Amino acid sequence: MSKTADTVVIGGGIIGAATGYYLAKMGHKVVLLERDFPCSGSTGRCIGGIRAQFTHDLSIRVMLESIRIFSKLGDELGQSVEWHQGGYLFLAFDLERKKAFLDAIRIQQGYGLNVEFISADKCGQIVPGLDQEGLVGGAYCPTDGQADPFKVTYGYLAGIKRLGGEVLVRTEVKQVRVRRGRVVSVVTDKGDEIFAPNILNAAGCWADDVGKMVGVEIPVKADRHESLVTESVERLFDPMLVDYRSDGCYFVQHIGTGHFIGCYTPVPLVPGLQIDSSDEFITEMPRRMVRLVPKLGGVKVLRQWAGSYGMSPDGSPLCGKTPVDGFYVASGMSGHGFMFGPAIGKLMAELIVSGEPSLPLDQFALDRDFSKAEAMK
Repeated sequence: MSKTADTVVIGGGIIGAATGYYLAKMGHKVVLLERDFPCSGSTGRCIGGIRAQFTHDLSIRVMLESIRIFSKLGDELGQSVEWHQGGYLFLAFDLERKKAFLDAIRIQQGYGLNVEFISADKCGQIVPGLDQEGLVGGAYCPTDGQADPFKVTYGYLAGIKRLGGEVLVRTEVKQVRVRRGRVVSVVTDKGDEIFAPNILNAAGCWADDVGKMVGVEIPVKADRHESLVTESVERLFDPMLVDYRSDGCYFVQHIGTGHFIGCYTPVPLVPGLQIDSSDEFITEMPRRMVRLVPKLGGVKVLRQWAGSYGMSPDGSPLCGKTPVDGFYVASGMSGHGFMFGPAIGKLMAELIVSGEPSLPLDQFALDRDFSKAEAMK
């Protein structure tokens, strides 16, 4: 069977869903293909944090737009996405980290971000019960927040269908056909061929596999990260609490249910697509949480899981055109895909439809210089 579309989106995570939705809003006939089920990749395994505290120019501007969209997204999609502006608090336990935060804050304030370095005592007021031993202070932005990755993604997918598009699950792309340097169609594992002048590769950690179908290298590598969720407890504090020490962690209390959800970056990193859970994490993560907030000592862990970060060489997204006409990429979100999702989706849709996104994506281009890494990950 064959059909036609204006754009075929490959990938049913937040990036594919958001881009497909904004394309449909702009009048494109969209067919979105997901080889498993929506949120089966990185999106469904993230912890839902949303922040603008970056140091990279375009990352900050994209996140300011994303936060603006998140703040109105429930009304836009006609359902709650559990958006809560509880803030982010990055903790500094030495003067070197304080200086790094102050340098970052100067950059962020230049974009109008409501962020400041606060004292250890003020950190303790924002997070009652915080152990302040050795704490110098923290970088605090109250306009950062959290939302539900499933509700956001499924809301976008429902919007695609409401606007006349199709969302095909358990449908894997087996071939992308190119003629004279331009994409022509995709062929699925069902034997169907979908003809379209535009194809978006939003396949996350598998973006390079899709890129190879048209001879384009997408430099995305997977790292395994683990998370856990605790039982529900009384409300203790609002912000995402981030400890950047080598044995640090980050966690937040869900506004609706009261459970804590969090993770840490393993040292050394664990490359590859395996998502098995480890005894080390389920031992270490609670210890690190209790070190910061001792009153969590009696809280029970309900479950743990693992997922993959789709890492780019410099930690910033890979978004834009490719050498193959009509073949676009939006991947390599490096652990920030959910928070980038709404703005990246809108910008990629603008790029595909008009060729001119409202924020130029040159700094995320596939052919950029990867030698400058994001300082505040």
